[in-house]
Amino acid sequence: MSSDDVSRRAFMRTAGGAAAAAGAATATAGTAAAQEVEPDWPSATEGNVGSYTDARGQDSVTISVGAGDQGLAFDPTLVWVDEGTTIAWEWTGAGGSHNVQTVEGGGPASLDSGDPVGEEGATYEYETSSEDAGITHYHCVPHTAVGMHAGLAVGEDIATVEVGGGGSNAVFVPDAARALGIATFIAMVSTLGLAFVFMKYGGTITGQDQA
Repeated sequence: MSSDDVSRRAFMRTAGGAAAAAGAATATAGTAAAQEVEPDWPSATEGNVGSYTDARGQDSVTISVGAGDQGLAFDPTLVWVDEGTTIAWEWTGAGGSHNVQTVEGGGPASLDSGDPVGEEGATYEYETSSEDAGITHYHCVPHTAVGMHAGLAVGEDIATVEVGGGGSNAVFVPDAARALGIATFIAMVSTLGLAFVFMKYGGTITGQDQA
């Protein structure tokens, strides 16, 4: 066997290994993307703003009452917390008088700030417990008809959905993973192109006779 044949085989092994590694990296990125989830919120909890915060791992979280352009929203609207987290609802003073109350039959957490108030800086605190595990739908009673609703998810044992999946079988791929896939494809095409040139003209390139 000529040294030229050995070099070609070595080159092909290297090219194949590089392509396989690139493919594995893309597959890993796709898997990571598919594992991004958030609580399966009831549609009514999205309210007028629909903002979402994953506050798991935090001891406390603050939610604005009277947020949005017209002061008729909770922000963040959807919050996921651990058991034992203290939640503070803080009034902005906008949008009139508000309160925080669990919708009838809306979930395990018994939220009730009392009578509606409109004073800026007013607060209502609630510490979650194991009894609140699950998803709770709450609202502002005076403004329920105009969409001032929100959701609170507590604990890990709750129904979740893939981010961006919309409940379908489609897999959401973020921009970073998509860019990695494109770069991987370009790298693989370039590698195979070089392999073709080396196999066809390897002897000429290396200065050896093609017997």
